[in-house]
Amino acid sequence: MNVRYAMNRRKAVAVIAVVSAALLMGGCGAEEKPKVDKPAATTSAPQTGAPTQASQEAEEPAESLAILKGRQGVELSISSAERDAGGFLTIKGQLKNSSGSAVILPAEMRGNETEVIKHGLTLAGATLVDSVGKKRYYVLRDTDGRPLTTTGLDSLGPGKSTAVFMQFPAPPATTTEVSFQLPTFEPATLKLS
Repeated sequence: MNVRYAMNRRKAVAVIAVVSAALLMGGCGAEEKPKVDKPAATTSAPQTGAPTQASQEAEEPAESLAILKGRQGVELSISSAERDAGGFLTIKGQLKNSSGSAVILPAEMRGNETEVIKHGLTLAGATLVDSVGKKRYYVLRDTDGRPLTTTGLDSLGPGKSTAVFMQFPAPPATTTEVSFQLPTFEPATLKLS
């Protein structure tokens, strides 16, 4: 009986070794870079980390829908305001420090709601005003109260910029223009696409 038990045990160990080797070999390509011709998957999850130096030196958009001037030489250049099939309107742009010194971004940009204040400095204070439909739209929040906008904003070095986004509920399709407002910045009129 001991011989039979020992043979079964050796077989089991051999099977486990073969299966483990197969699993390891199957996962070897996981660290390869994706092919350039394949589009990367995207999500609409909020950006949760602080912007890095590389993201702060993002490219300037070729054409802006509007440039809003804020305090201490900070500018917000809006490059797109696009509706999507899910009923959302996403605004993208660049937050830039055009002054010669580092600037601490104003806390007023995040708004004053208790739920969003605890998530740090964001652009959650932004609103869209549809004067024809007589409605004001606020930045969307997820189920945990995090605003669907760029987060982790605190300061910008001289001449630095960072890509930003904000997601709102989409106004009706008949609305082609809205007024964009962000605390401490000039308001601007945006044409929707």
